[in-house]
Amino acid sequence: MSTRYLHGRAFVRGAIQDDTLVTLRDGMIADVQQTLDVPAEATRTTALIAPGFIDCHVHGGDGADFMDADDSANARVLSFHARCGTTALAATTLSASRPDLHAAVDAIVRASYAGRRGAEIVAIHLEGPYINPTRSGAQDLASIRPPDIQEIAALVVEAPRMQWLMTIAPELPGARTLIEHFKGRITFSIGHTAASYGDAVAALEWGASHFTHLFNAMPGLQHREPGVVGAAFSSVDATAELIADGIHVHPAVLRIAARTMPNRIALITDAMRACGLPNGNYKLYGYDVTVAEGAARLANGTLAGSVLTMAGAVCNMVELAGMPIEAVLPLATEVPARILGVADRKGKLEPGFDADVVLLNEKLAIDRVFAKGEELLPA
Repeated sequence: MSTRYLHGRAFVRGAIQDDTLVTLRDGMIADVQQTLDVPAEATRTTALIAPGFIDCHVHGGDGADFMDADDSANARVLSFHARCGTTALAATTLSASRPDLHAAVDAIVRASYAGRRGAEIVAIHLEGPYINPTRSGAQDLASIRPPDIQEIAALVVEAPRMQWLMTIAPELPGARTLIEHFKGRITFSIGHTAASYGDAVAALEWGASHFTHLFNAMPGLQHREPGVVGAAFSSVDATAELIADGIHVHPAVLRIAARTMPNRIALITDAMRACGLPNGNYKLYGYDVTVAEGAARLANGTLAGSVLTMAGAVCNMVELAGMPIEAVLPLATEVPARILGVADRKGKLEPGFDADVVLLNEKLAIDRVFAKGEELLPA
């Protein structure tokens, strides 16, 4: 049996507790207990022991993108983000041609079976192609098309064991039919949309349950037209994503959203291939993107994903948004685990859960990462 012991402060059941011994054995968390009786071989740490991060929305990193539909590229993305603390993720596609989208999904499925070191792919997030062209952001306009049940059925059958998340604009003709047809198989997310408040509320009634990068690529909250953001805020159980890079959403609004939707906000990166690389020029599907001053933008200034890591998102919620770390960690662990259907094995330091663990230093930077018990070198 391969056993490793970690001892120190740990985030357990919503609180940080001292003198916690976390036992990792054969890829699982075998035990979590508060004790001073520590095995001699235990790693005693001053870092905070926390569950591995889970990203519901990530396109790429380290120069690679899931739309590359390439095995080595996917391995690079998974390795990079794992070393940045993300131990599980939803591999995210973009609006693309039918052949390119199928190729990307095929490659993601292969990567999910490959068993390589790195983050585990627990879901596929189709960000498009059924979105509103007027709120396309950095998505390829030529690839946006009407909802098509047959197209989605053909994709889903390629990954029968995979969880699916899909961003859709509910105001499009055919959106309701698609949502109602697949709502037991796909988690539908409202995003890249020009929907009204009424449209968004209706979509929730049809079966949608999530909002893609809240505030971005959607109508904002107005006092006479609450918009999509208002629908998210007033919902009872819908969840929503936030890109906490301090660029996509003002830090004060990050705090407002997290407080307005307790236990329903998931931090995401929306990271593209430039994440982890120097400033410069990169590709996002067919578009040229320039990265400078922490932002990825098209030539017209439109934000094109981010260069954020989940560790950076957690740190920003504390340092920029002013939230306590105890309130932030669930947004990067428990909530996304619930959204992606893996809350029974990921997102907490609990016996029987996967041994996905991060150690955060006093600056909330990654000190060590364990993915299913295997230690990875930090990026």
